[in-house]
Amino acid sequence: MTHLPTPPTFTALPDVVRIVAEGVRLTYGYQFNPAFATEISLIDPLPHQRMAVYDHLLHQSRLRFLLADDAGAGKTIMGGLYMREMLARRLIRRILIIPPAGLVGNWERELRTLFNLNFTILRGNSARTGNPFVGESSNLAIISVDTLASGRMFERLQEAVVQPYDLVIFDEAHKLSADREPDFTIRKTDRYRLAEALAGVSHDDPKWQLDWICQHLLLLTATPHMGKDFPYYCLWRLLEPEALATFDAFNEYPPEARRRHFIRRTKEEMIRFDGSRIYPTRVTDTLSYELTQGAVSEQTLYDRTTHYINHWYNRARILNRSAARFAISIFQRRLASSTYALHCSLKRRLGKLNQMIEDVQQGRLTLEQLASAQRRLEAEEDILDVRTADEEAVQDGREEHETVEDRVLSAVIFKSLVELEAEREQVKDLFELATQVYELGEESKFEKLREVLHDPNYHLVFAQIEGVSIG
Repeated sequence: MTHLPTPPTFTALPDVVRIVAEGVRLTYGYQFNPAFATEISLIDPLPHQRMAVYDHLLHQSRLRFLLADDAGAGKTIMGGLYMREMLARRLIRRILIIPPAGLVGNWERELRTLFNLNFTILRGNSARTGNPFVGESSNLAIISVDTLASGRMFERLQEAVVQPYDLVIFDEAHKLSADREPDFTIRKTDRYRLAEALAGVSHDDPKWQLDWICQHLLLLTATPHMGKDFPYYCLWRLLEPEALATFDAFNEYPPEARRRHFIRRTKEEMIRFDGSRIYPTRVTDTLSYELTQGAVSEQTLYDRTTHYINHWYNRARILNRSAARFAISIFQRRLASSTYALHCSLKRRLGKLNQMIEDVQQGRLTLEQLASAQRRLEAEEDILDVRTADEEAVQDGREEHETVEDRVLSAVIFKSLVELEAEREQVKDLFELATQVYELGEESKFEKLREVLHDPNYHLVFAQIEGVSIG
């Protein structure tokens, strides 16, 4: 006996029927409007943002891309626009966004308010009671790079019940740092190893192995190069691990192939639809100045500090090459900054040496413990290599790089008590000289700055940049 289908009753509420029909219609909206996401989002994308998404990102069936526009270009907007288009076309379902901790809230807020995408923020305690990467709420997730790189959270991501993420976005991708030492050993941070695992780079260490890789990978950064070739290559290697397995392969990578994976526009290139510039023209100039001369002068302080650095910190390379090189660069920065900055560094260094010598003499500290502390400095990274000034945290009124630099300068030590005492005497002499030079009040660098600020030609440039008159 056959059963006839139940005839429609046509008794549903008209508003409900209209909403359902509208939902079905919008599901296929992208087929009639190639920029459909701009219609259902609260944004008015600028030309360079439209070009990035619709001329570069959406054309690739497997996206492996480094978006490196200048700061202020709206990379969050471009990422959100790409996500909204891909979701509307039902090409992706699970998205994982991995920014620095300070930008997690910004990503969640902008995606929710501008694109109506409700992402779940995963925090460190999310892994205590269950797997935060399982379930409907995990399909759209945001987690900070350091939280995900931690042992417990990454172990949750490794569990077999976790479904692969279709799209992974790393914001501030220059923080995924890796570098090559002078002896050609590769030093990788946990952040970079995390990115390798998600990108599909094979690992010998089971700690960083995943059974799956993401289909689409988008790296966002305004500073992709940071002045170093090998870390820049390491970012590219995440995009095509097999094709770019070596640094030489990267150097030989064809320009047309690079264009498929990379775009960078400076602020000078960004315009509105009427052709007007979004940002004013940047004007840069390099100015030199002469150090003061004499027995007690900036030049003498510079020469004697350079001799101190070369002598003691080059000797420290025997124990810890990277830490010694880091310490040398820190002293050079302080030296180039101002007499006062160098004076403060020498004062802290002298205090640390006095404390270490006293601890060794009183038996509270052994030379073996000092050597062990120095070897642990391999884990320290130069904050200015991985963050811009705007990204640094401030603790007790001091910027993050200052705290790290002081830790490195105070911990680099040598082999014996005799050497510690000899260095203390040299630092004491340098500190006295720095005090004398500072008390003279002669700062050539700031005198040159005052000269520039009173130069009418520079006033004109400043006025053009800021759009205001300068008296």
